[in-house]
Amino acid sequence: MHAVLQKNFWLETVRQLAAGMFTGMFLLWSGAACAAESTVSFELDVQPVLTAYGCNSGPCHGKARGQNGFKLSLFGYDSGFDHMSITQMARGRRLFLASPNRSLLLRKATGEAPHGGGVRFGRESDAYKTLATWVAQGAPRRSPREPTLTRIELSPRRLVLQPGNDARLRVTAFYSDGTKRDATALATYQSNESAVVSVVGPGQVEAGALPGEATIMARYMNRIETCNVAIPLPGDVSDGEYDSLPVRNFIDRHVWHKLKTMRFLPAPPAGDATFLRRVSIDLIGRLPTPEEARRFLEDPSSDKRARLVDQLLERREFADHWANKWADLLRPNPYRVGIKTVFNFDQWIREQFRNDVPYDEFVRRLLTAQGSTWHNGAVTLFRDRRSPEERTSMVSQLFLGIRLECAKCHHHPFEKWSQRDYFGFAAFFGSTARKGTGLSP
Repeated sequence: MHAVLQKNFWLETVRQLAAGMFTGMFLLWSGAACAAESTVSFELDVQPVLTAYGCNSGPCHGKARGQNGFKLSLFGYDSGFDHMSITQMARGRRLFLASPNRSLLLRKATGEAPHGGGVRFGRESDAYKTLATWVAQGAPRRSPREPTLTRIELSPRRLVLQPGNDARLRVTAFYSDGTKRDATALATYQSNESAVVSVVGPGQVEAGALPGEATIMARYMNRIETCNVAIPLPGDVSDGEYDSLPVRNFIDRHVWHKLKTMRFLPAPPAGDATFLRRVSIDLIGRLPTPEEARRFLEDPSSDKRARLVDQLLERREFADHWANKWADLLRPNPYRVGIKTVFNFDQWIREQFRNDVPYDEFVRRLLTAQGSTWHNGAVTLFRDRRSPEERTSMVSQLFLGIRLECAKCHHHPFEKWSQRDYFGFAAFFGSTARKGTGLSP
């Protein structure tokens, strides 16, 4: 009985191998016949599918340790690693070139094999056909003349919707050879305010019942673009209401334009007492004295507010107040640099404000400082932030308004920055040297 079972087992094995060899030969023949017109690219076709269906996202195989032994780079930023992970790792068990439909990669995605991520797409979907064709063609890495993705374009960039209305967005991908393709279906979308505007489908957004503004982020591979959506307040406001608003500088024009878009009328001007209190706290960090308040309130001139602002900007308290703010932002650690060095740094910042140093010059002096921390307070920045990584994180956030920390380990999940951008920026600080250690001068 055992011999019969063993014989049947080997016969079935040989039969499957023969069928696989025949299928493989047929696929090679058919693939060669149509390769010239329908070659599937791993980077241009397969990676967008894996990204669109969340396979390489943080909660799935894109996490630092992967998922159940299968790891992909986050959002496909490292195509070389991803191709190797799919085709070679785990002894290549994820692909079955002789019978693509039996590939573990496809069987898990369609739910034919147990999959922690559930069913991602069906056999009749375009995603399945793309992956199956790629496997049938031998799962190639890339062709020598294959173009690269250079940018994406999201249109429209701005929308004004009424509550309950919907709109369609379109994502177009542009490549290095001048070609472009519609990437709307394979792009992923996210709203930062789902209560105002929600994503209801690929490229389709819907306004909620609440007025407000939201930003829709569209990601295709490692490129990101945004669309700003406004839901105005209900009712009508005549254009004359906004045309009559005073314009004292170019900032006012932008503010009035935004208010007009949202159908929002500004509050009436604050009274003299309220204005005095607000501008004093904002500029010099304290309330006006009774004498200062009496003098301002009794002044009948029409330009007294503008003159008050100029006077406050010239006062010593303005430099001290804003130097304290910048000291909080730069926050030197006295345990790393010493108390005297912290005082020198604080004094240097105050001198910049007292001398009315322009902002760009202030930043330039800070980032190019050299010498001893006892004689040049600006050097404290480099004594305190000692590694290129520390300086990169601080400078990018403080002066560029972006957080690059995520890109140190992987592609930034909500920005366009990659590890190459992070370490390229960090290289600017790599040649900065310092003498001594600890609390040395």
